[in-house]
Amino acid sequence: MSVGQILKTKGQRVITVKTSAKISEVVATLNKERIGAVIVSDDDVGVAGIVSERDLIRGLADHGAKMLDMKTGELMTGFTPAKADMPLLHVLDLMTKGRFRHMPVMEGSRLTGLVSIGDAVKARLDALEHEAAQMKDYIAGR
Repeated sequence: MSVGQILKTKGQRVITVKTSAKISEVVATLNKERIGAVIVSDDDVGVAGIVSERDLIRGLADHGAKMLDMKTGELMTGFTPAKADMPLLHVLDLMTKGRFRHMPVMEGSRLTGLVSIGDAVKARLDALEHEAAQMKDYIAGR
């Protein structure tokens, strides 16, 4: 299974914010959309970075309440992109080793989606269940 297959199932909707947006706007967006990260993009095509809940916690620890008036571009972090044809197990490995929970998916220099660790784990569990069911059917002669 590839990252692209996950996006076909979950959809390719990605919430973005501009580098000039205030962090208070990012917090409001995360709350409204009930998500854990936003992609930072000034043109909704390329990716400048990502702001996650962890970035917000780090920002609060480093800057206190002043963080809310900072620009997104000042707090965002770099990202490790996935390609749509990247195997799921490779993505899970990257996310685990890098200790991050969200991975932008790019095709060339174009943002095409966002995969969370939850999306990846769910897809892997679904694949394992399917394999187990096939094995049971095979053993039972069905």
